[in-house]
Amino acid sequence: MTREYHPSSSSSRASRRALGLALLGGAAGAGLVLIAAGQTWSEGTTASSGAGLPVTASGNAVSGLPSALALVGLGALVAVFAARRTGRRAVSAVLLLSGAGAAATAVAGSRDTGALRDSAAEATGLAEAGVTAVGHTAWPWISALGGLLLFGAGLLALGYGRYWPAMSGRYERAGRRAPRSAAAVPERPEELWKALDRGEDPTEPGGASR
Repeated sequence: MTREYHPSSSSSRASRRALGLALLGGAAGAGLVLIAAGQTWSEGTTASSGAGLPVTASGNAVSGLPSALALVGLGALVAVFAARRTGRRAVSAVLLLSGAGAAATAVAGSRDTGALRDSAAEATGLAEAGVTAVGHTAWPWISALGGLLLFGAGLLALGYGRYWPAMSGRYERAGRRAPRSAAAVPERPEELWKALDRGEDPTEPGGASR
């Protein structure tokens, strides 16, 4: 007698772990990108009336792409559970690409000074205001980390998404009954009384309650 091997149990455990990691990682990644977008990415000093004026630029001022892609990725993470088969693979690919794009654009903005010069021009009213003592914070890299978490969620969705549950499309009602036709109206007196006792109108084809 040979012992049967059932790989489905280990695959099920792996898919559940992947599901949890994708949900946590994707949500955390999108959150990091969106939080980082409102923080200071670069700072410096510009001359105004002979004195140094500090100026800063936020992530949204540097580039709106990381936060926009994070929102796309968050929507794709939710849509993974609404889609099936080919649609689920397509949505998983969108999740992966949005994470990669968010990370890449955050890294590209980590050394940007254009937004800082725009901030200096706005503060001084001079179109060609110079900026000195330029510094960059760690927030672009935190945003890039969030993008990588979204990217990882996309990889997990592509690898294990076919095992994950999908939203139910059934709208069946328990105890649903078909309406009675006119031929089903009771004709015997005792049946009429029973129908009346139940609160039904035996003269109506559908047996409507009184």
